[in-house]
Parts: sequence; structure tokens; C-alpha cells
Amino acid sequence: MSVRDSNGAELQEGDSVLVIKDLKVKGASITLKRGTLVKNIKLTNKEDEIEGRVEKQGVIVLKTCFLKKA
Repeated sequence: MSVRDSNGAELQEGDSVLVIKDLKVKGASITLKRGTLVKNIKLTNKEDEIEGRVEKQGVIVLKTCFLKKA
């Protein structure tokens, strides 16, 4: 299974990615701003989702279509 970002670059466990669009986080009253760095990602069972740690927010699940490899 190969997980790819919005530009088609392959993502691996432990990579860092950037958010390419402001995103509202479900279940929280925060918005991830464009350019937010998500460090040390983990791959999930779904090809279009990753788990990542965001500063002050903890671990969240993100769709790869809104990310680009840092």
C-alpha cells in the first residue's frame, strides 16, 4: 500500500507534512492554518488518511489530499 500526498509524493512513517489549506478539526473548536507542520506521521489502514501530532492539539487524523511532504 502506498500513501501519497496531494502532489503525488510517497509518504513514509515518520515523515513531516505541511497542511495546504485551512482545515476545521471535527470535535474541536480549532482550525489548522495553511502551512501548519505535522511531524512524525503514522500511516493508518486507509490509504487516504494519516495520523499526526500537531503542536498543542495532540494526535489527529488528516486526509492526505490536504497535505504535502515537507
